[in-house]
Amino acid sequence: MNILVTGGRGYIGSHACKLLARAGHKVVCIDDESYGRADVSAYAECHRISTRDSDKLTALLRDKSIDAVMHFAAYIFVGESVEKPDLYYENNVAGTLSLLAAMKAAEVKKIIFSSTCATYAELKNPEPLTELHAQDPISPYGRSKLMCEQIMRDYCATLGFSAVIFRYFNASGADPENEFGEDHVPETHLVPLAIRAALENRPDFVVNGSDFATADGTAVRDYIHVSDIARAHVLGIGFAFKNPGFHAFNLGNNRGYSILEVLKGIESVCGKKINFRFGPRREGDAAMLVGDNALARRLLGWSPELPDLSMILETAVAWEKRRKAQP
Repeated sequence: MNILVTGGRGYIGSHACKLLARAGHKVVCIDDESYGRADVSAYAECHRISTRDSDKLTALLRDKSIDAVMHFAAYIFVGESVEKPDLYYENNVAGTLSLLAAMKAAEVKKIIFSSTCATYAELKNPEPLTELHAQDPISPYGRSKLMCEQIMRDYCATLGFSAVIFRYFNASGADPENEFGEDHVPETHLVPLAIRAALENRPDFVVNGSDFATADGTAVRDYIHVSDIARAHVLGIGFAFKNPGFHAFNLGNNRGYSILEVLKGIESVCGKKINFRFGPRREGDAAMLVGDNALARRLLGWSPELPDLSMILETAVAWEKRRKAQP
């Protein structure tokens, strides 16, 4: 098929472009390059277009005879969303509305959407979240993604769209072939920051919060390899064509790790200690987010191929070493 990938030069989008091309699809990538840095030209035809430019999107969808859209383009930083909610609603929600308008005009009605576990209400017990768990996000980032889900649900109900929504947990790791990896500017995510702290012997690494209601007081998250997330999106295309309407799936490993457990894992892979101190919690951070992936296993035939935290961290460290060596 002909697949349009929005945000295709970003962290997850770049992995998806590669897997889509490997699966035989023709990939067209758009990215406004505000954050996307990956060179996916070996796997996709690339265009510098914003999701908010509906006219250009409509023309591109028609010109390239696009069959389905994979939508990754979004701002993703929870802390920043608390400080600048207007940016998140403008980019994430208005951008999605613009994209959907272009799809409607071009009569492209299949979309695979990158959502997040941040749409869920805070978990009060150690049991993994199912797709039926209440959605009550505590950050503007999570609320922006939930608004997009609700919009797509309505498009499916009344306008004949089919949407596959993936609520994934903490995307981590890097392409096992070490071609793509996490490369945000600024970087705010735990795993790459902690790896840099270990490799560069930084003395100033901060763990945000030591008083969460968890076993060791630090936040617990479900870490899922980025390639496993990308593979689910590829499977989602076939599912969208066979199953009309709105469908939401969790992508996680059914297992949570605390920040301190992740730091110990990174120390083991790197063979170096991480010098850290505790700081205050970040506003908008939940104590625990762990996902139940049974529905994706059953309906999509998807399961993580790189589920072990050590495997995830090994690919992340290999990528970070490569990134550090680049001029």
